[in-house]
Amino acid sequence: MFLGYINMLFFTPKVAREQNREGYVPLYNRFENFYMRYVYRRVRDCWNKPICSVPGAEVVLKDRITKDYGWTFEYTGTETCCLNLGSYNYMGFAENTGPCAEAAIEAIKKYGLSYCSPVREMGCNPLQMELEKSIARFLGVEDAIVFGMGFATNTLNLPSLVSNKCLVLSDEKNHASLILGLRLSGATVRVFEHNNMKALEELARDAIVYGQPRTHRPWDKIFIVAEGVFSMEGSIVHLPEMIAIKKKYKLYLYLDEAHSVGALGPKGRGALDYYGCDPKDIDILMGTFTKSFGSAGGYLSGTKKLIDYLRVTSHASCYASAMSPPVAQQILSSLRIISGEDGSSEGERRIQRLARNTRYFRRRLKQIGVITYGNEHSPVVPMLVYMFSKIGAVVRTLSARKIATVGVGFPATPLMKGRIRFCLSAAHTKEQLDYALDVIEERAITLGLRYSQLPRDMTPIEYEAEDEID
Repeated sequence: MFLGYINMLFFTPKVAREQNREGYVPLYNRFENFYMRYVYRRVRDCWNKPICSVPGAEVVLKDRITKDYGWTFEYTGTETCCLNLGSYNYMGFAENTGPCAEAAIEAIKKYGLSYCSPVREMGCNPLQMELEKSIARFLGVEDAIVFGMGFATNTLNLPSLVSNKCLVLSDEKNHASLILGLRLSGATVRVFEHNNMKALEELARDAIVYGQPRTHRPWDKIFIVAEGVFSMEGSIVHLPEMIAIKKKYKLYLYLDEAHSVGALGPKGRGALDYYGCDPKDIDILMGTFTKSFGSAGGYLSGTKKLIDYLRVTSHASCYASAMSPPVAQQILSSLRIISGEDGSSEGERRIQRLARNTRYFRRRLKQIGVITYGNEHSPVVPMLVYMFSKIGAVVRTLSARKIATVGVGFPATPLMKGRIRFCLSAAHTKEQLDYALDVIEERAITLGLRYSQLPRDMTPIEYEAEDEID
């Protein structure tokens, strides 16, 4: 940051300037301008790296260089195969070979690539209808509806569920798609501290006692909105306590299982399965197919009455194009494997392998002495590096050792809480994880990342130990 301010004083940036904007609000505030030009630009090579392979256990990156300190990039014509610790490929279905890929190819031959129309017009197809029934059966609910884009599943459906006379109690770490959907709805939003059930209950109690501002009339509806696994924190929602609050105060609960469905629970059914909760206790279950299923799109599930209402009122259902047939087939194929409907135990093996990889990786990081966030069963593993300069240093040095990772900084996190986010997969082998952990330990010593003050148990961790997958 300090070097950025010095740079701003002595060098003119190579950027277009706003002209003829008298009387208009600037497109960017002063800090955003400074941050993008003098801080983010210096480490811009660590983000948006182009890839040219499926994001499996390994990923192929297109090499590029910059000759003007991040203003522009040039491709070198070479490629680098890296261990992939940056993709949401939890169950390892990001493959271009195997039964899922073959079924998707057959779906293209039979149904084509797209229907180019909303479901309510000419976009309805057998695969999508079968997928909705399969998702409802897998989750143990009455009905489900699927959409072609995961982000839009939240953003375009929340306005159909809440209005300006509704109150939403939202976790402070909720995803941007939830935040945008709530803004579009016009509902009043009150944020509670991350995973703090005491704070949530206080907000719920005050909302019922005092009602709407000025009029003090009761709210039409009060919703709790939270995620199963929080993508920036790696934490798991305290679902049993949240359900208890929901029942006590007669609230509605909207649970985003984007990062937890497939990745949590003995059957891969998400946070509900992880805690052993009844699906009927959740009013609206949301999830996406871009993580554990190696595809695209999202779903909402619940009672048949709710889903029928969404089919008529949801913008994502009425105006967006129907899900592409090969995309739907990829989800169906991976879902059958996860649920065991294919007649094999492959799904169970993948669920156990992911759980084992997650526990092993997190325990080894704890031994190294770095600070990690989240639950030990969460496959999202944020490692704190704090400073923006260290995000760039870690991503670059790991890339040089052929390990692809994701650096996360402001505005996705607080300014001084930068982190490296590792995403684990059932496709990773112990040898791959050991290689990555050895390099991480080496970099942690060199760059001074061992911030943890907790005592370290240096007892060797047995990868195949039974308690690893409990």
